[in-house]
Amino acid sequence: MIIRVRVIPKAYENEVVGRIGSVIRVKVMSKEVTEKANNVLINYLAEFFEVNPGKIHIMRGENAKEKMVQIAGRPEDELEEVMETIP
Repeated sequence: MIIRVRVIPKAYENEVVGRIGSVIRVKVMSKEVTEKANNVLINYLAEFFEVNPGKIHIMRGENAKEKMVQIAGRPEDELEEVMETIP
């Protein structure tokens, strides 16, 4: 599954805060959108979608707030069910 993620840095905790259209908004506990923030994002998305962090790949936007992320490791329909829980 490929998703678009909008990263919101400088958060007190990592959390999915919602969706705007097809873009998932995720707060991360990192000061800036850097490689460290990307690692925090990957680990948090792995926990959120219940997959191995190695199954998450940032395809585009490594240095930007908006990213295109590929998630593997679970069947597509299960990942879509998790997506549906995001308000």
